[in-house]
Amino acid sequence: MSDQQWMQDVLGYLLDPMKPEEFLADYHEKKAFIAHRNDPERYRPLLSIQRIDDLISGMDFQPGMLDMARSDPPISRPDYSFESGMIDRGAVARNFQQGATIVLPQLHQVDATLAGFTRSIESLLSCHVQTNIYLTPPEAQGFKTHYDDHDVFVLQVEGSKSWRLYDTPVQNPYRGEGFQPGAHEVGEPVQEFVLHAGECAYVPRGLMHDASTHGHDVSLHITVGLIVKTWADLMLEVVSDVALRRPEFRHALPVGFARPDFDRTQSAIHFKTLMAAINDEADLDSSYDIFVDNFIRSRTPNTQGTIVNLDTPNKAGQSYRLRPLVPWRLAEDGDEVVIITAGGEVRFPATAEPGLHILLDGGEISESSFEGLDEDQRQDTLKKLFAFGICTPVE
Repeated sequence: MSDQQWMQDVLGYLLDPMKPEEFLADYHEKKAFIAHRNDPERYRPLLSIQRIDDLISGMDFQPGMLDMARSDPPISRPDYSFESGMIDRGAVARNFQQGATIVLPQLHQVDATLAGFTRSIESLLSCHVQTNIYLTPPEAQGFKTHYDDHDVFVLQVEGSKSWRLYDTPVQNPYRGEGFQPGAHEVGEPVQEFVLHAGECAYVPRGLMHDASTHGHDVSLHITVGLIVKTWADLMLEVVSDVALRRPEFRHALPVGFARPDFDRTQSAIHFKTLMAAINDEADLDSSYDIFVDNFIRSRTPNTQGTIVNLDTPNKAGQSYRLRPLVPWRLAEDGDEVVIITAGGEVRFPATAEPGLHILLDGGEISESSFEGLDEDQRQDTLKKLFAFGICTPVE
């Protein structure tokens, strides 16, 4: 499957042979799923051990860009870092020889292929997507049993790993509600499997698990983390929105509420009154719009090609189309029209709106698409759309 294919069907790339509809109905946020298949090269276009070797040998890693982990005996950052905090490449290799896992957090932030892969998932699922890379030597285990506070897809790129799944002590934990070794009893595994190259597993948040290298080869896998917004997040936004319009929500709590002799009777009555106001005045669409805008603005823009193709917007008759996977929402603001997009917003004269609609609705545009603008404004509009990664030239 080429990278263009996974951009078009990223859930199929992860889940095949299971259909996305079945996964979302029966597994998502509920239970683990393992996609076994005989396709060892499936995830090689995303990453390779050679690529990891090239990165470690060729980059100066700042603190936090590379970590190491070993379940027993544990390893800490001074074991593979200089006093300055910079990564000691030789110490990394030496500890890798001695059974420590190399971890590259957030590699999608510096790798264009992984960045495109995460964008394709974000575009479909409307959640923040991150990648952590784990390179584990033979006969080794990086982490003790734990659960994650976010759902993950595990993509086995090279080698194999043995996985053990346990109980779920916390259903859908909050972000930051991490595993506590003393509070959560691990017990015996309820499911065990081996993940081979080209296979994928889905592990919902809260499900305890651990994994170790299977066989005599180095294991490379990509953990794709899904950082979601919850109904609790939305309800908090709804309450905040109502509070902006209703001053009684902004009154102080009763004087002395923290005293042991405080009588909560009147507070309980007032609380019910406020809850009724929320029920009457909650504006779902307004709160959803805030979530949509914040999500879109927080995405990383894809501006690949905008520097090397500096002169493209100056070519007479050049046509453009919407860049694949670019998030957007069109809004009006007085005498301007605004495209809310990855990284922020881009403003245009209101008379540019018809041409912008053509682009955003999937059509092709050129200077002639903006009849309401003068010649300089038309060219500037195309330059802005191109510079911010919203459009791409039609070849």
